[in-house]
Amino acid sequence: MHALANPARFLRFAKPATNWFLAIGLILAVGGMTAGLTLTPPDYLQGETVRILYVHVPAAWLGMAGWLGIAAASVSQLVWRHPLAAVAARAVAPAGATFAAICLLTGSIWGRPTWGTWWEWDGRLITAIYGLVGAINLPIIHYSVLWWRTLHQGQSIGISGSSIDNSLLWPLPLTFVGFSAIFAAVTLMRMRAELAMTKVEARQRRMAQA
Repeated sequence: MHALANPARFLRFAKPATNWFLAIGLILAVGGMTAGLTLTPPDYLQGETVRILYVHVPAAWLGMAGWLGIAAASVSQLVWRHPLAAVAARAVAPAGATFAAICLLTGSIWGRPTWGTWWEWDGRLITAIYGLVGAINLPIIHYSVLWWRTLHQGQSIGISGSSIDNSLLWPLPLTFVGFSAIFAAVTLMRMRAELAMTKVEARQRRMAQA
């Protein structure tokens, strides 16, 4: 990461990386969602509504990853004084908040036909809201599915395996990687835009002093 501390060197890397991340992300995300809508069977209990998982699960991960990125960038800024750390933190924040909002929206849409309600103030959903406040809640959000056995279903995917049938599961890695690549592309776009704006402002100040 320190090799990219120089803004000019970072921009040489970021421009092609943005294009690659965006192209790969769109191909995988669209492919995964299309497969999830057309090639997988309905769930034996939830029926067709289970297909929301191909958006909801990656969005939940990226909502938390956004705050983790802010935390990592903040540590880099405070400890190593990385020149681009603050830029990265500001770039990650809107993307993380957007995916957190998508997670909550799709979760509510999924919950209405599945549980008979748009929202229930149980521990899992409340911690999702608090997840928008700061990265300190990341462990709570992750483990809340194990700690609170209320309306929200239990953990479906873990280190030891998955309770989701393979006929439904296989498109999920496509959308997972696809949305993650789009997240990275958006973050790089915002970092490039902020660096360009900083360069323009510096030039304007030099011209004003001339």
